[in-house]
Amino acid sequence: MSVLEIPTLVLNRGWTPIHTLPARVAIGLVARDVACIIDPVTYEVHNLQSWHDVSTARDLAEEQSIRSSSLCLAPLEVIVLTTYSGVGDRNVTFSRLNLYRRDRNTCQYCGVRPGTRELTIDHIVPRSRGGKLTWQNCVLACVNCNKRKGSQTLHEARMRLRREPIQPDWRMIRRIPPRPSWSSWERFLSDAYWQREMTD
Repeated sequence: MSVLEIPTLVLNRGWTPIHTLPARVAIGLVARDVACIIDPVTYEVHNLQSWHDVSTARDLAEEQSIRSSSLCLAPLEVIVLTTYSGVGDRNVTFSRLNLYRRDRNTCQYCGVRPGTRELTIDHIVPRSRGGKLTWQNCVLACVNCNKRKGSQTLHEARMRLRREPIQPDWRMIRRIPPRPSWSSWERFLSDAYWQREMTD
């Protein structure tokens, strides 16, 4: 993949992730002064010229840089929009793929990440007891935890969830790959999802 096509994470003005764009499009937004580049090391914001200065100071390898006649840029991992505060369409389809994305391919009981094939969907309130197929009642569970819980309630099984399941409310769950392209994305994606204020 060309360095200009590598995804760049886009944050709104409040630093909430909303989607990804190819680096070439992200550069265009920064050039038009509607976005700034976020330094993945210091989290300082930059325009193209100051990012060129940082990139040059870090002595980038040839294959990692974006070059023009006057600029040499490190790949744009994250940008922040300067005026847009919205989060886009908040409706997220309740699907297996989106459930796996919400729970980050992680067992919500023991925290292991055994791989997609070793994860199951567990009903917190078992279906045999009236549990529904909803965002709030379904979580990923590894095979061992699912067997241990069986058709019991959490109290009966003496198990606890690591995080309370909620319905995701951003477009990003559909538009941001479940596996981040850059390690710098993890902070923004984790904070935005897991630390979002919960309301009734």
